[in-house]
Amino acid sequence: MSSNPQAPKSDPSMRPTSISVLIVAGLASAAVGWLLLSFSYSSLPELPWSPVIVLAVLAVAEGLLAQNTSARIQRKPGTMPVDPLAVARYVALAKASSLVGAISAGFSAGLLAWLAMEPTQAAHDDIPKAVGGVVGALALVGAALWLERSCRVPERPDSKDEEDSGLR
Repeated sequence: MSSNPQAPKSDPSMRPTSISVLIVAGLASAAVGWLLLSFSYSSLPELPWSPVIVLAVLAVAEGLLAQNTSARIQRKPGTMPVDPLAVARYVALAKASSLVGAISAGFSAGLLAWLAMEPTQAAHDDIPKAVGGVVGALALVGAALWLERSCRVPERPDSKDEEDSGLR
């Protein structure tokens, strides 16, 4: 088996979620939300509360999962060890949730901006739901990023410290 020096080396490790990707996704979805309402608001029913509730419940669930996972990975007293496969699933959930939260936050912010400038009473009645959407989505992004950070393996002590103490 010969190794090709020109072949790119693959790094199978997972990278942390990029904040810039979340910002771009949020800005793009804000533009979509704005455009969607500007062309079709008069034909739409009033905004529902259900997306706000779903985002808030997901944020709370992921926040609790982050707290639990962090304690288990750090092996705090009274906690059971965590299954590595479960941690990989939590990371995948966190990465997906942070992107969904950013898209939802942007979309809701686009709706909110459009609704705030619309002079009709129906638009003003929908503002609390749009605000709730922004808050719930941002809470989901925060909880997802916390969960992702909670899944990191703690750093080992430096090997130089182990050599100095005679441990290997």
